[in-house]
Amino acid sequence: MMDWSDRHCRVFHRHLTRRALLYTEMVTTGAVIHGDRERLLGFDVSEHPVALQLGGSDPRELAQAARIGEAFGYDEINLNVGCPSDRVKDGRFGACLMAEPELVARCVDAMKRAVAVPVTVKCRIGIDDQDPEVALDALARAVVASGCDALIVHARKAWLNGLSPKENRDIPPLDYERVYRLKRAMPDVPVIINGGIRGLDEARAHLEHVDGVMLGRAAYQGPWRLLGVDREIFGEASPHATVQDALEAMMPYIEQQLARGTRLHAITRHFVGAFHAVPGARAFRRHLAEQGVKAGAGLEVLRAMRSRASVRVRRRKKRPPSPVPAGRWVVSEVDALTRHRSRDARGLCDVAVVPVFCPTCQKTPERRQSLARVSPCSDEPRLLCMGLFSRFWVGRTNKQARAVQGLSHGPCEARQSAPARRFLRML
Repeated sequence: MMDWSDRHCRVFHRHLTRRALLYTEMVTTGAVIHGDRERLLGFDVSEHPVALQLGGSDPRELAQAARIGEAFGYDEINLNVGCPSDRVKDGRFGACLMAEPELVARCVDAMKRAVAVPVTVKCRIGIDDQDPEVALDALARAVVASGCDALIVHARKAWLNGLSPKENRDIPPLDYERVYRLKRAMPDVPVIINGGIRGLDEARAHLEHVDGVMLGRAAYQGPWRLLGVDREIFGEASPHATVQDALEAMMPYIEQQLARGTRLHAITRHFVGAFHAVPGARAFRRHLAEQGVKAGAGLEVLRAMRSRASVRVRRRKKRPPSPVPAGRWVVSEVDALTRHRSRDARGLCDVAVVPVFCPTCQKTPERRQSLARVSPCSDEPRLLCMGLFSRFWVGRTNKQARAVQGLSHGPCEARQSAPARRFLRML
């Protein structure tokens, strides 16, 4: 989360959840020891509990940096052994240390001797050609033997040769089961899972197998998710009812930072994803992008937005399920005919129907193509309703779209034109 979870971001997130443990962006030991410590390590008292994440591979330097972090008041010191950045690899820290579990263990031992607060390690399940079954166990057992208080495991390998840091966040497949097996093998060690977790529903599912869940991009890009953490995970009331209320509570902090010379954009850039699927969200983002970056911008930018439109959470009314016509495929989880309307940039609009099971034999049909299914009670392919989801419209030529638009509605042996048959083969 380098360049993301700075002090302003953490204050904003603390207004959304009281209980979640917040982490700093990774700071190298050299920067902590020789750099501007107040700028790098300073934080607001409201951020507690907050952990300092360090990057380094020299035990003495890590011990010194950990002592400095403890003196600043951090509640935990975390050693990053999972960052795949090129700069990190060249400096011999981050994910490349997965290949040196003994060195990581010496680093943890030095940090534990230097501070009284918990020392934790964040890692991957392996790097490059390592076997995750062997690599993760070797690192975990080494650092736990040195006194590591908890393990935070990103459930992906890091490919240091061939993938960029951005690609390493998405391309290597997730292996949550590997983290579950680690927890079963080390039941007395707190294990926190990380990687690709998109919301609290998924977090609750993981908590059945591990001790904690770390949210990264999901929390930053959609901070509104944090409003439910205290209520849904800890069974406590949220600090504020809405994100709008949290932003209102941020005003004194923003005013204080502006008085110290901080630019407004340095704070409001963390608000871009604050609103999701609510009226006025796009106008809010545009207003911040246009006005918040100007020199001398102040609280009037946020107050102007507040006076222009009140951003409210919109709850869509659920439509009652439609009755299932006789002889039709049952197409939704609630056994009703669900129609999805879609429109692409060319203005094409129609209906798509997705089957779930055959009404004749009450079994799930085998998926053959995006538009064709084979019922378990019949070997004859049956063409479904003509439409497609919007993602299938995009990028198709008008001729192909018209071919699909000409298919008959309903599950039947529709007469297909040659363009339609070619289109189906493409899917």
